[in-house]
Amino acid sequence: MAAARKYGTVISYDLNYRPSLWKANGGKAACQEVNRRLAQYVDVMIGNEEDFTAGLGLAVEGVDANLSALPIDGFKRMIERAVAEYPNFKVCATTLRTVKSASVNDWSAICWYDGAFHQAMEMKDLAIYDRVGGGDSFASGLIYGFLTFDDAAQAVRYGCAHGALAMTTPGDTSMASKAEVERVVGGGNARVVR
Repeated sequence: MAAARKYGTVISYDLNYRPSLWKANGGKAACQEVNRRLAQYVDVMIGNEEDFTAGLGLAVEGVDANLSALPIDGFKRMIERAVAEYPNFKVCATTLRTVKSASVNDWSAICWYDGAFHQAMEMKDLAIYDRVGGGDSFASGLIYGFLTFDDAAQAVRYGCAHGALAMTTPGDTSMASKAEVERVVGGGNARVVR
């Protein structure tokens, strides 16, 4: 990351906290130590509520263990704290998932860019086939949106749409086409058309 920063490369980082991966390596305290050291090099920081809490020590106010409600203002305050602590963050984004059951979630996302927040469309009662890969697909859609449109509002919509579509198919690799993502961005539902 230091070498990339030296040459002006834009650095994105997905906090992606997994307790099982850190268990044998110092747990949450070691995770935070590593992520705080790396965060100083990051331009685009991505994660969900658990990632920011466990990975950087930035809790989201008003979120319970069951994720039964997602207070958008709590997420915004958490992101504002992150940006204040790491002024090198040019973009900070998080998915918003309200878990109703293993197979039904509400899904959205927010993105902070240039002092303003942008929220993606809210997808109520999204039918989940396989959650694995939803966050990675959100990240790739967000990055695609910034690279293609240089527009934070459009980027977070592409991320949200791609993440939703990934969760409607099996496995952790997105099977969604660009046309399918664009259909969801345009207001279509998040079911893959085959």
